[in-house]
Amino acid sequence: MGENFLVQPKKYKTLMADAGSRSIMDKTIAFFENMGKTRLIEDFNRRVWYREFLDFLKKEQIFSKLLTPKQYAGGDPDCRWDSARNSEYSELLAFYGFGYWYCFQVTILGLGPIWMSDNEVAKKKAARLLKEGAIFAYGLSEKEHGADIYSTETKLAPVGDGTYVANGEKYYIGNGNEAAMVSTFGKMDDGSGDYVFFVTNFEHKQYELKKNVVNHQEYVANFALHDYPITDEDILIRGQKAWDAALNTVNIGKFNIGPASIGLAEHCFYEAITHAANRVLYGKPVTDMPHVQKGFADAWLRLIAMKLYQRRATDYFRLAAADDRRYLLYNPTSKMKVTLQSEQVIALLWNIIAAKGFEKDTYFSIGTSDIWGPSKLEGTVHVNVQLIRKFIENYFFHPKEYPEVEPVLDDRDDNYLFNQGPARGLGKVQFHDYAPIFREFETLPNVERFIEQVNIFKKMLMKAAPDKAQGADPSFSLPVGEMFSIVVYGQLILEQCKLDETDSAVVNQIFDFMVRDFASFGLEIYDIHVTNDVQREYCKRIMLIKPERNDEEYQKVWKEHVYPLNGEYEMTQ
Repeated sequence: MGENFLVQPKKYKTLMADAGSRSIMDKTIAFFENMGKTRLIEDFNRRVWYREFLDFLKKEQIFSKLLTPKQYAGGDPDCRWDSARNSEYSELLAFYGFGYWYCFQVTILGLGPIWMSDNEVAKKKAARLLKEGAIFAYGLSEKEHGADIYSTETKLAPVGDGTYVANGEKYYIGNGNEAAMVSTFGKMDDGSGDYVFFVTNFEHKQYELKKNVVNHQEYVANFALHDYPITDEDILIRGQKAWDAALNTVNIGKFNIGPASIGLAEHCFYEAITHAANRVLYGKPVTDMPHVQKGFADAWLRLIAMKLYQRRATDYFRLAAADDRRYLLYNPTSKMKVTLQSEQVIALLWNIIAAKGFEKDTYFSIGTSDIWGPSKLEGTVHVNVQLIRKFIENYFFHPKEYPEVEPVLDDRDDNYLFNQGPARGLGKVQFHDYAPIFREFETLPNVERFIEQVNIFKKMLMKAAPDKAQGADPSFSLPVGEMFSIVVYGQLILEQCKLDETDSAVVNQIFDFMVRDFASFGLEIYDIHVTNDVQREYCKRIMLIKPERNDEEYQKVWKEHVYPLNGEYEMTQ
């Protein structure tokens, strides 16, 4: 039997070496397993606010340990801001439910502007509140403008005695019903027009909690401020730095969305394969049917690729620095690529288990409801694709030498995340050459074919680059961005495969679907009316490259890695 790459709570293996981190993971697993699957699903179906979960977090001081930088931890050795640990915890929480993860996610967002600020009073207050079990919120979006922060209508006005009053209405604010500190974004109403972050609290009488805008376990608030009093101690950041903090906070938050998608899909996978393998149709187990095996194998390979990419991207995120901002590409690639792949995984599994996926006493029914959410958070897929397109030229044509990046799993604080600087200059970010890692794996037939596709795509960018009109047309620019993202995705997958010494059969079969996906976007560009004949010729060449079939290798993956997951995990009832 091969290695199980998926999270298995009852045989949990954390990447963290320290006892404090292992305790956090083990206690969280025990909380949910003691709650049991029946209760978990009932609470989801009845949209129950997770009070017991919050009480558990408070008792064990889990958010305090995960989200307090050492400087403000009062000597607690388990406290740090560690993106690898937070990523792992995001995956684990979402394994049990997207709502539980969401509480963690928006607390991270709410803390972003606080830890980025120079306001020591607010930082010490946040550390104290975290220790007391508080949750936090990020008051950025507004109903009419979404996250268009240029258009924010929330105002902070001086009243003449050195204090201020805040007025405005916020929308889509997770945890807004109970957040002890809401990092609220607005503009100064003093003639300067400066952007500003200030802190509000849900219990204040001038804070009107209007409603929950979603029909879910979590609370996504619409709240209004009516002459809410603010002092200098409540102001976090003002001016251009407030603008930068808004975007840099999203950079931090969006990185946890990929792991959440992975965790949810993993739980669904266990449930789906155990159901199918023990269901007999037409005289044989469903998993004996070739098309069912193909669906499970494809879903599993996509899920493993997601995990490999996310693990490697975490290293670059943790080692980010002013002279190494590669995370600004790898991060949105995680956001859009991993979340979309998770949707594809659920679709593949649902096609197999069919009506079973609708049953209200299955975790899968939770998955089918929630899996479509992550790709819409912290910038839509379209926003993130258009963002990563800014890096295409430097990625392909202007590589830079960097020191080798080793796995980063120590107990450092990821302090650079709170000192990212101006949220501009993306066109100046450079990357290490992607080609060497592909060459190391080119003996694998499907990696070789993927390299061939990438080389054609690169030549198209050189010889038949999109013109201004095509660049402005999403029907053209989005699939171009998708093709670029697959290259970045493949690069980091291979880097992690090298570090993990991943079974070559698994690697080659991952690139089977990568070749197919790359070809599908070539077809999409080929069919667009704005595509010119030269570009169509390049796309045709990409489309005609198909993965090499290897039945022996495919069966090895199925028999050693995929089918053994039948019965591997079932949540305690």
